[in-house]
This record gives sequence, structure tokens and C-alpha cells, in this order.
Amino acid sequence: MKVILLVVGLALLYQALVVLVIMVGWRNPRARHLRDPGSLGLAFEEIRFPTAGSKTLYGWWVPSGAAGAPVLILVHGWGRNVQRTLPYMEMLHPAGFDLLAFDARHHGSSDGDDYGSMPKFSEDIRAAVDHVARARNLTPSIVGVLGLSVGGSAAIHASAHDSRIAAVATVGAFANPRDPRATLGRFWWILAPGLPLAFRCVEWRVGLRLRAIAPENVISRARARFLLIHGTADTVIPLAHARRLAAAAGPAARLWVIPGRGHSDLHAEPAMASVLAKFFQENLAGKVPARVS
Repeated sequence: MKVILLVVGLALLYQALVVLVIMVGWRNPRARHLRDPGSLGLAFEEIRFPTAGSKTLYGWWVPSGAAGAPVLILVHGWGRNVQRTLPYMEMLHPAGFDLLAFDARHHGSSDGDDYGSMPKFSEDIRAAVDHVARARNLTPSIVGVLGLSVGGSAAIHASAHDSRIAAVATVGAFANPRDPRATLGRFWWILAPGLPLAFRCVEWRVGLRLRAIAPENVISRARARFLLIHGTADTVIPLAHARRLAAAAGPAARLWVIPGRGHSDLHAEPAMASVLAKFFQENLAGKVPARVS
């Protein structure tokens, strides 16, 4: 009997520790940017705009200088901030796009909101689309989104809920947050037996089932076209996730697998600027409506 009680006690302790690890690990680090577009010689405006939950987001508006230029929204990844988008600003601004980059809730200089999550990233992307529509006096506004890591996954989710998003490029996005290989790293198997209950705790916290928000389960609902970029050496999000997203999207998506690149160095790929510019130019050309008087 004592042995049984000991085993049960150890099992309960293990389960409690797994839940604790998941909940503590969910608390993203928060740091403000140290550089801005001015460091690249780009003129920009600091902005704030509303999002869900009566919160406000901090961001940068970087105009191209051309009237009626297509708009791209740039989204950082987990635990990062708006500064992470600077390499992509440097390559996309010369291509003639107006750019809007922002800190997601509970990141950088935006408002806190108890915790960060992919659904909140998605809501914030849609809030950025609303802001573009108001600022440019366009009804509706047609935009493209470039999302990094969880920002890319959230961009897919946002496009499934907002038809104004016509083109989405993702860099190292995950297909399903319930896959522990994508959220816990290479040692996920240590926590594996306790993950079902831990993920249920996450679902309770978010108020949504993970399978309902999984990018691979919603991507086919979007009207957008997709460019899914992933490195073969990505040890954070396995390449298999990009392949799953491409399969779920069908002909609406193009998969670009880059040999030797990891999770955070894809912007250094020499062809990145031209491939991104061509993708957005092709899928946003002629879709920016005239101004409304």
C-alpha cells in the first residue's frame, strides 16, 4: 500500500511540476526596443492605436513616400519586440511599401494584458489593419502581413478572420501550438506524460481550444495567398510544421525551404529581399482601393 501511495504521490508531484513549467514558461520576457527605423536612415512616426481589451499598442509607421502604396504589417515573435522587424524594414521599404510594425500586447512598449498568447497576437494584427484603414481613410483597406515565428502563426489565424488581409508571408511559423516540439524545444519528451493536462490548463487560461486556433486548421478559410518560409536547420520550430501548413493551404501557399538556415537568421538569406518584395507586389498590386472622400 505504501508503495502504491508513493507512486501516486510521485505521479501527482510530476504532473504538478509539468503544469508549473508550462505556466511559468508561458510568461514571455518583456524588453523595450533599443533601435528604431531612424538607425536605418528611415523617416518614421511613433504611433499608438487601440486593440482588444481596451488596450493600446505601440508601433512605427514608415511611409514609402508614394501615394497609395501597398501596406505591409510587420509582426515580431515571442518575447521579442518591434526592433526585430528592422532587418525586414530595410529590405522592404526600398520596394515601395508603406510599413507598420508594432509591439504585440505584453511585449515591448505596448500595454500589458495579464499574459501574451497567439490569439492575442492575432487580435493585435487585426487591430493594426483597422488602424491602417482609419489612418489612410480607406474602406476597406487591403494589406499584407509579414510575421516572424508566433507572429507568422498569428498572421495566418488573423487572415482566416479578416478578409482584408490579402497576402501573408511567414518566417518560421508553427502549424499547431499543441505540438510540444514547437513550444518546448528538444527536451519536450521529458514533460510528455504530463502535457495533456498541462495543455488543458493553457486552454482554460486562453479560453479557447488549441485545435480551434491551430494555424493548420484555419489556413484554408483565408482568402489570402501565403509564402511559408522555413530553414532546414530550425531547431525551434521543426520544418515539418511548414510542410503541414503548406499541405493545409493547398494551392494558396508557396513553401520556400532554405537550406542551412535556422529560426532567427532567415533575414540574412541573400534572396530574401527580392523574394518577399515580389510576393507582396504580385499579391497586393491593384488591390489598394481609392481614397474615400
